[in-house]
Amino acid sequence: MLEESRTSHGVELPPELCRLVMSPVSNNTLYSFSVIPSVMYRIQCLLLSARLKDQLGPTMQQFAIPALKILEAVTTKECQEEFSQESLETLGDSFLKYVATQHLYGKYKLQHEGTLTKMKKNLISNAALCQLACSNNLVGYIQGEEFNPKGWIIPGLGYDMCGNSKISFLSSNDMHILRKMSVRSKRIADTVEALIGAYLGAAGEQAAFVFLKSLGLDIEFHSNIPLERKIVLKSEKFINVRSLEMILGYEFKDTSLLVEALTHGSYQTAGATACYQRLEFLGDAVLDHLFTIYFYNQYPECTPELLTDLRSASVNNNCYAHAAAKAGLNKHILHSSLQLHGRMAYYFENFKQPFTGPSHGWEAGIGLPKVLGDVIESLAGAIYLDSKYDKEVVWKSMKQLLEPLATPETVERDPVKLLQEFCARRSYSSSYTKAHKDGVSSVVVEVQVEGTTYSATETGPDKIVAKKLAAKSLLNNLKAIVP
Repeated sequence: MLEESRTSHGVELPPELCRLVMSPVSNNTLYSFSVIPSVMYRIQCLLLSARLKDQLGPTMQQFAIPALKILEAVTTKECQEEFSQESLETLGDSFLKYVATQHLYGKYKLQHEGTLTKMKKNLISNAALCQLACSNNLVGYIQGEEFNPKGWIIPGLGYDMCGNSKISFLSSNDMHILRKMSVRSKRIADTVEALIGAYLGAAGEQAAFVFLKSLGLDIEFHSNIPLERKIVLKSEKFINVRSLEMILGYEFKDTSLLVEALTHGSYQTAGATACYQRLEFLGDAVLDHLFTIYFYNQYPECTPELLTDLRSASVNNNCYAHAAAKAGLNKHILHSSLQLHGRMAYYFENFKQPFTGPSHGWEAGIGLPKVLGDVIESLAGAIYLDSKYDKEVVWKSMKQLLEPLATPETVERDPVKLLQEFCARRSYSSSYTKAHKDGVSSVVVEVQVEGTTYSATETGPDKIVAKKLAAKSLLNNLKAIVP
């Protein structure tokens, strides 16, 4: 009976009397094994990035670009990595618009700005970039999910770390898998722009352009823009060339470009040149690209969000208009519009304080006629052509007009974005109602806070400005009320 009792009943022992011998390996060594999936995943991603470089063809092999930079370009924000494609996307987007604008300007010499703008949108739209990516088998390289070590699949074996069957691999030396992916077309287009930015940042403009050509984008760079102009006129009959060259810090070889850059569409005097709109189309893209490169290189550690804020605060019609007024360019614009004359006269007579201080930010030039901002862009385009596409010359001239430039410490963030972030953190809902009457735009913004509606109404010269003013007003009120 005693023997049977001993064999049929267990004995519970307290933990103090038990020692489980796991392994003769130290705890630190065992712990280090847990990072193997993450290490292997990173190696796998780097090898895929190197493979993507090879896939782009022999023409791209002449450019040295780190695989890590390619990996950054194909890594989305959703991956929760220390890096993502957003900054490179901003850089690539500006270069793409710059190259496409230059190509269209030179190829279609008789088309006006409106038609050129539509053509550019079609040429480099998200749909067009998505099609290029799909045609070149780039989509499968996009990293769009956060890495989960528990679900990591051992390459080539077809099961995860827990032994669960995941995906059947094709039996091929070229290891790849076939599975469904859900990727938005915009995300694919963003990745193309980020890859452009990667080649631009690592190997220069020529590398970025060759990359675009290797994808199949039908564009040319520099070759189609005419160097010689047939316009013959005495520029001094229309403008004060010497005074303008002193303002711009640049001496024109072809002063008819300067006349064109200052000629409004309403100016119909015999012997005058074309209006500024085509030069504005060109200069807009050149300035956007110059500012993006400047901020990307000047502040390499800034976040993608900050890079976007810096560019948005500097590349807009309001700040350009403020800079033009500060330089007195309003006195040199050639126009025959009574409406434009009235708007400029009213503003400059009623705005008593001098135009000083920074021109960056969305509030700097509110109310100024749009033509003033357009002229800054057309002058940039004129200098760009006259200097034979020398962006450094354009930057030197425009920079002294637009200084002081925005910095991470002085940049003014968009109040619409700030209000959106404020509401998102507290799960509040917001809405905007827009109206336009007698040339004045008004916007009402409302925010629901625990059953209570808070609102603000503001007016402005256009709906964009009115929306920002309304958002700023309501945000200030909410900050005083809501903790």
